[in-house]
Amino acid sequence: MIEFALLAMPFFAIMTAILQTSLVFMSGQILESAVQDASRMIRTGQAQQRKDTLESFSNNICDRLYGLFSDCSGLHVRVSVVSNFQSATVEPPVDWACKTDNCGWTKDEHYAPGAGSNVVLVQVYYKYPVLLNLNFLGGSLGLSNLNDGRRLLGAVTVFRNEPFT
Repeated sequence: MIEFALLAMPFFAIMTAILQTSLVFMSGQILESAVQDASRMIRTGQAQQRKDTLESFSNNICDRLYGLFSDCSGLHVRVSVVSNFQSATVEPPVDWACKTDNCGWTKDEHYAPGAGSNVVLVQVYYKYPVLLNLNFLGGSLGLSNLNDGRRLLGAVTVFRNEPFT
């Protein structure tokens, strides 16, 4: 009984950390897959034919997240045309130096899917909740990378639209 009492807390902490890590990485992979699938509609010109908006593109991504993201309105989407692949710069829309718990997005959402043969940069970010945050000796052993205890997940893709008309 005493041995169980001594080992139970570390055991359950490790098990919880393993489950949290698995959930965060699986959610990141599912976000990446959802962005790739939704971006295919832009790449093939289907989104332009349907005259998709930022809201419909976000909903398309949200439909592919399998309920792992509790609030799809928290998705931050930026779709823009760039001049070439080298000029596609990716910068997360958060202020890493922000010390408050309610830091907003630093860039506005944008949706410009472009025309045929344009190079398009798609960026989608989400502030994912982390349940287990361990602070030990002034350092953080948890998965959160934002001051409010959440982790910024992001998925980015750059592609050239097919030559549709």
